[in-house]
Amino acid sequence: MTEVFMNGVPIFLLIFCRVTAFFVVSPVFSHKTVPSIFKIGLGFFISVFIFMMHADNQVMVLDIQYVLLIIREVLIGLMMGFIVYLFFALMHTAGGIIDMQIGFAMANIIDPVSGTSVPLLGNFKYLLMLVCFLMMNGHHYLLSGLMDSYQWIPIENNWFSKMADGSIAEFITNSVVLSIIIGIQIAVPIMVAMFITDVGLGFLAKTAPQFNVFVIGFPVKIMLGLLLIILMLPGMSLIFEKVFSIMFNTLEQFFGVVGGPPA
Repeated sequence: MTEVFMNGVPIFLLIFCRVTAFFVVSPVFSHKTVPSIFKIGLGFFISVFIFMMHADNQVMVLDIQYVLLIIREVLIGLMMGFIVYLFFALMHTAGGIIDMQIGFAMANIIDPVSGTSVPLLGNFKYLLMLVCFLMMNGHHYLLSGLMDSYQWIPIENNWFSKMADGSIAEFITNSVVLSIIIGIQIAVPIMVAMFITDVGLGFLAKTAPQFNVFVIGFPVKIMLGLLLIILMLPGMSLIFEKVFSIMFNTLEQFFGVVGGPPA
């Protein structure tokens, strides 16, 4: 019994490191409003389930290399959470662009969760996306993906060799670029509308110089921007659905880059 315990504890600790590292970064579970004791307890029970499913007949030796294994599992968990976070953060990118076009850039607010200054509309879209994600039980899919990661990336994996050949760095770079492009695409309708508005105000300034275009244009752009946002709200669910699909596909591609097809 003692031998079984001594063989199982090191493997369980590696699993626990990956799970808790994922919770530190992933958008749903990393919020300050989620109690730390809940994160630790949830991570513990998920680690127990994963241990029972994927840690049979494995032996781990406690030596100096075990520290490297812990670092490897923590990095895998952090990268998985970071990929998920990227596709939530793109709403801040889109909101920041929209705020700049409408004129809300000077009214950035302090996000009590992250403690940083965030765009007004970006924070609104981020919270709306988070609510839609919870309504579709997306957090359950995240937990399922975390547990299935051991089919793609088992405890014995080639993480450091993939880091050495640049595969992981290239994939993360492409994921960041993809998230930025999606954020810009979401903001494009407002950008085009504001550009047309600026062109119209420019013609007004030339044809009627007595009008103060700056005084008139500022409230006009705000009202037009808010109206367009209200008109776009019913279709935001389709946008969120597409973003979630891309997010889970990217996470699956990350599993393939690090560990290859599931065993």
